[in-house]
Amino acid sequence: MAVYFIGMSKGGLPMVAMLGVPILSIFIPPAKAAGLLLPMYILADLYAIWLFRGSYSARNLKILIPASAIGILLAFLFVSRIPTAATELLVALIGLGYLASAWRKRLKKDDRARPADVPRGLFWGALAGFTSYISHAGGPPFQAYTLPQKMPKMVFAGTATILFACINWMKLPPYILAGQVTLESLEQIAVLAPLALFGAWSGYRVIRWLPEKIFFALINIALLAVSLRLLWDVWEAWGPAAV
Repeated sequence: MAVYFIGMSKGGLPMVAMLGVPILSIFIPPAKAAGLLLPMYILADLYAIWLFRGSYSARNLKILIPASAIGILLAFLFVSRIPTAATELLVALIGLGYLASAWRKRLKKDDRARPADVPRGLFWGALAGFTSYISHAGGPPFQAYTLPQKMPKMVFAGTATILFACINWMKLPPYILAGQVTLESLEQIAVLAPLALFGAWSGYRVIRWLPEKIFFALINIALLAVSLRLLWDVWEAWGPAAV
Protein backbone atom coordinates (compact mmCIF):
# COMPACT_ATOMS: atom_id res chain seq x y z
CA MET A 1 0.00 0.00 0.00
CA ALA A 2 2.82 2.41 0.86
CA VAL A 3 4.57 1.79 -2.46
CA TYR A 4 1.32 2.14 -4.42
CA PHE A 5 0.63 5.54 -2.83
CA ILE A 6 4.17 6.67 -3.64
CA GLY A 7 3.61 5.63 -7.25
CA MET A 8 0.35 7.62 -7.35
CA SER A 9 2.16 10.69 -6.03
CA LYS A 10 4.69 10.39 -8.86
CA GLY A 11 1.82 10.14 -11.32
CA GLY A 12 0.75 13.66 -10.35
CA LEU A 13 -1.10 13.27 -7.03
CA PRO A 14 1.38 14.55 -4.43
CA MET A 15 -1.38 14.67 -1.81
CA VAL A 16 -1.07 10.89 -1.26
CA ALA A 17 2.74 10.85 -0.92
CA MET A 18 2.49 11.63 2.80
CA LEU A 19 0.88 8.22 3.39
CA GLY A 20 3.90 6.15 2.32
CA VAL A 21 6.43 6.46 5.15
CA PRO A 22 3.82 6.66 7.98
CA ILE A 23 2.15 3.42 6.79
CA LEU A 24 5.46 1.56 6.59
CA SER A 25 6.61 3.07 9.90
CA ILE A 26 3.91 1.06 11.67
CA PHE A 27 6.02 -2.04 11.00
CA ILE A 28 9.65 -0.83 10.78
CA PRO A 29 11.62 2.21 12.10
CA PRO A 30 10.96 5.46 10.14
CA ALA A 31 14.59 5.85 9.02
CA LYS A 32 14.60 2.32 7.62
CA ALA A 33 11.22 2.96 6.00
CA ALA A 34 12.54 6.08 4.29
CA GLY A 35 15.57 4.17 3.00
CA LEU A 36 13.46 1.26 1.77
CA LEU A 37 11.10 3.55 -0.11
CA LEU A 38 13.74 5.75 -1.77
CA PRO A 39 14.45 3.18 -4.54
CA MET A 40 10.68 3.00 -5.11
CA TYR A 41 10.58 6.78 -5.48
CA ILE A 42 13.39 6.60 -8.05
CA LEU A 43 11.77 3.79 -10.02
CA ALA A 44 8.41 5.55 -10.12
CA ASP A 45 10.24 8.78 -11.04
CA LEU A 46 11.61 7.21 -14.22
CA TYR A 47 8.15 6.20 -15.41
CA ALA A 48 6.57 9.49 -14.29
CA ILE A 49 9.15 11.55 -16.19
CA TRP A 50 8.11 9.71 -19.33
CA LEU A 51 4.43 10.36 -18.56
CA PHE A 52 5.03 14.11 -18.10
CA ARG A 53 7.66 14.44 -20.84
CA GLY A 54 5.71 17.26 -22.51
CA SER A 55 4.26 19.00 -19.45
CA TYR A 56 6.66 20.97 -17.27
CA SER A 57 8.06 24.44 -16.68
CA ALA A 58 11.61 24.52 -18.04
CA ARG A 59 12.33 27.89 -16.39
CA ASN A 60 11.34 26.60 -12.96
CA LEU A 61 13.47 23.49 -13.36
CA LYS A 62 16.51 25.52 -14.45
CA ILE A 63 16.20 27.49 -11.21
CA LEU A 64 15.08 24.80 -8.78
CA ILE A 65 17.35 21.86 -9.68
CA PRO A 66 20.66 23.67 -9.00
CA ALA A 67 19.12 25.29 -5.92
CA SER A 68 17.99 21.93 -4.54
CA ALA A 69 21.49 20.51 -5.10
CA ILE A 70 22.85 23.26 -2.84
CA GLY A 71 20.23 22.38 -0.21
CA ILE A 72 21.10 18.67 -0.34
CA LEU A 73 24.82 19.43 0.03
CA LEU A 74 24.16 21.64 3.06
CA ALA A 75 21.93 18.97 4.62
CA PHE A 76 24.59 16.30 4.03
CA LEU A 77 27.22 18.47 5.73
CA PHE A 78 25.11 19.52 8.71
CA VAL A 79 22.57 16.70 9.15
CA SER A 80 24.26 15.43 12.32
CA ARG A 81 23.88 18.85 13.96
CA ILE A 82 20.23 19.49 13.09
CA PRO A 83 17.41 17.71 14.96
CA THR A 84 14.86 16.20 12.60
CA ALA A 85 12.10 17.81 14.66
CA ALA A 86 13.55 21.27 13.98
CA THR A 87 13.38 20.66 10.23
CA GLU A 88 9.84 19.31 10.53
CA LEU A 89 8.79 22.40 12.48
CA LEU A 90 10.28 24.66 9.79
CA VAL A 91 8.47 22.80 7.00
CA ALA A 92 5.16 22.86 8.90
CA LEU A 93 5.44 26.62 9.45
CA ILE A 94 6.24 27.13 5.75
CA GLY A 95 3.14 25.19 4.73
CA LEU A 96 0.83 26.96 7.18
CA GLY A 97 2.35 30.34 6.29
CA TYR A 98 1.69 29.79 2.59
CA LEU A 99 -1.92 28.73 3.25
CA ALA A 100 -2.53 31.78 5.45
CA SER A 101 -1.10 34.04 2.73
CA ALA A 102 -3.21 32.36 0.03
CA TRP A 103 -6.36 32.74 2.14
CA ARG A 104 -5.60 36.42 2.75
CA LYS A 105 -5.18 37.00 -1.01
CA ARG A 106 -8.44 35.20 -1.68
CA LEU A 107 -10.26 37.48 0.74
CA LYS A 108 -8.73 40.47 -1.05
CA LYS A 109 -9.63 38.87 -4.41
CA ASP A 110 -6.00 39.11 -5.54
CA ASP A 111 -5.64 36.52 -8.30
CA ARG A 112 -2.42 37.78 -9.86
CA ALA A 113 0.15 35.11 -10.71
CA ARG A 114 3.71 35.56 -9.47
CA PRO A 115 6.60 35.04 -11.92
CA ALA A 116 9.23 32.30 -11.60
CA ASP A 117 11.93 34.65 -10.32
CA VAL A 118 15.48 33.55 -9.54
CA PRO A 119 15.98 34.91 -5.98
CA ARG A 120 12.84 33.28 -4.59
CA GLY A 121 13.48 30.14 -6.63
CA LEU A 122 17.00 29.74 -5.25
CA PHE A 123 15.75 30.14 -1.68
CA TRP A 124 12.75 27.80 -1.93
CA GLY A 125 14.60 25.29 -4.11
CA ALA A 126 17.49 25.04 -1.66
CA LEU A 127 15.01 24.66 1.20
CA ALA A 128 13.16 21.92 -0.71
CA GLY A 129 16.41 19.99 -1.23
CA PHE A 130 17.46 20.51 2.39
CA THR A 131 14.18 19.37 3.95
CA SER A 132 13.74 16.52 1.48
CA TYR A 133 17.16 15.12 2.40
CA ILE A 134 16.55 15.26 6.14
CA SER A 135 12.91 14.25 6.43
CA HIS A 136 11.43 13.62 2.93
CA ALA A 137 9.47 16.85 3.38
CA GLY A 138 10.43 18.90 0.33
CA GLY A 139 6.86 19.37 -0.87
CA PRO A 140 5.78 22.42 1.17
CA PRO A 141 8.75 24.63 0.14
CA PHE A 142 8.21 23.65 -3.50
CA GLN A 143 4.50 24.39 -3.27
CA ALA A 144 5.09 27.71 -1.49
CA TYR A 145 7.15 28.80 -4.50
CA THR A 146 5.18 27.31 -7.39
CA LEU A 147 1.51 27.49 -6.37
CA PRO A 148 1.44 31.34 -6.53
CA GLN A 149 2.55 31.05 -10.17
CA LYS A 150 -0.84 29.50 -11.02
CA MET A 151 0.55 27.06 -13.56
CA PRO A 152 -1.82 24.66 -15.35
CA LYS A 153 -2.28 21.46 -13.34
CA MET A 154 -0.35 19.20 -15.74
CA VAL A 155 2.57 21.65 -15.89
CA PHE A 156 2.59 21.95 -12.10
CA ALA A 157 2.52 18.16 -11.66
CA GLY A 158 5.18 17.57 -14.33
CA THR A 159 7.49 20.20 -12.84
CA ALA A 160 7.14 18.64 -9.38
CA THR A 161 7.74 15.16 -10.77
CA ILE A 162 10.94 16.06 -12.63
CA LEU A 163 12.33 18.19 -9.81
CA PHE A 164 11.86 15.55 -7.12
CA ALA A 165 13.18 12.86 -9.44
CA CYS A 166 16.42 14.85 -9.62
CA ILE A 167 16.38 15.40 -5.84
CA ASN A 168 15.90 11.68 -5.18
CA TRP A 169 18.81 10.74 -7.45
CA MET A 170 21.02 13.27 -5.67
CA LYS A 171 19.97 11.84 -2.29
CA LEU A 172 20.81 8.25 -3.21
CA PRO A 173 24.63 8.26 -2.70
CA PRO A 174 24.52 9.80 0.81
CA TYR A 175 21.65 7.48 1.77
CA ILE A 176 23.80 4.51 0.74
CA LEU A 177 26.72 5.88 2.78
CA ALA A 178 24.41 6.23 5.78
CA GLY A 179 23.25 2.62 5.44
CA GLN A 180 19.60 3.54 4.79
CA VAL A 181 19.69 1.98 1.33
CA THR A 182 21.23 -1.51 1.39
CA LEU A 183 21.54 -4.49 -0.93
CA GLU A 184 18.66 -6.10 0.96
CA SER A 185 16.36 -3.13 0.36
CA LEU A 186 17.33 -3.02 -3.33
CA GLU A 187 16.41 -6.71 -3.70
CA GLN A 188 12.85 -5.91 -2.63
CA ILE A 189 12.41 -3.72 -5.72
CA ALA A 190 11.69 -6.85 -7.77
CA VAL A 191 8.62 -7.55 -5.61
CA LEU A 192 7.40 -3.97 -5.12
CA ALA A 193 8.24 -2.44 -8.51
CA PRO A 194 4.96 -3.39 -10.26
CA LEU A 195 2.96 -1.64 -7.52
CA ALA A 196 5.03 1.53 -7.85
CA LEU A 197 4.61 1.61 -11.64
CA PHE A 198 0.89 0.83 -11.45
CA GLY A 199 0.50 3.58 -8.88
CA ALA A 200 2.23 6.10 -11.16
CA TRP A 201 -0.03 5.11 -14.05
CA SER A 202 -3.13 5.37 -11.82
CA GLY A 203 -2.15 8.80 -10.51
CA TYR A 204 -1.57 10.11 -14.02
CA ARG A 205 -5.00 8.91 -15.15
CA VAL A 206 -6.70 10.46 -12.14
CA ILE A 207 -5.02 13.84 -12.60
CA ARG A 208 -6.08 14.01 -16.25
CA TRP A 209 -9.66 13.42 -15.15
CA LEU A 210 -9.76 15.79 -12.15
CA PRO A 211 -11.03 19.34 -12.79
CA GLU A 212 -8.27 21.89 -12.22
CA LYS A 213 -10.00 23.70 -9.33
CA ILE A 214 -10.55 20.42 -7.49
CA PHE A 215 -6.95 19.38 -8.12
CA PHE A 216 -5.48 22.52 -6.56
CA ALA A 217 -8.01 22.41 -3.72
CA LEU A 218 -6.78 18.89 -2.93
CA ILE A 219 -3.17 20.12 -3.09
CA ASN A 220 -3.97 22.79 -0.49
CA ILE A 221 -5.80 20.28 1.73
CA ALA A 222 -2.86 17.90 1.50
CA LEU A 223 -0.45 20.73 2.35
CA LEU A 224 -2.52 21.52 5.44
CA ALA A 225 -2.62 17.83 6.43
CA VAL A 226 1.15 17.43 5.99
CA SER A 227 1.84 20.59 8.00
CA LEU A 228 -0.41 19.46 10.86
CA ARG A 229 1.11 15.97 10.78
CA LEU A 230 4.61 17.46 11.04
CA LEU A 231 3.52 19.64 13.96
CA TRP A 232 2.23 16.51 15.67
CA ASP A 233 5.58 14.78 15.11
CA VAL A 234 7.36 17.81 16.61
CA TRP A 235 5.02 17.72 19.62
CA GLU A 236 5.78 14.04 20.15
CA ALA A 237 9.52 14.74 19.94
CA TRP A 238 9.63 17.90 22.07
CA GLY A 239 6.36 17.90 24.00
CA PRO A 240 5.85 17.08 27.70
CA ALA A 241 5.54 13.34 26.96
CA ALA A 242 9.08 13.31 25.55
CA VAL A 243 10.62 14.99 28.59
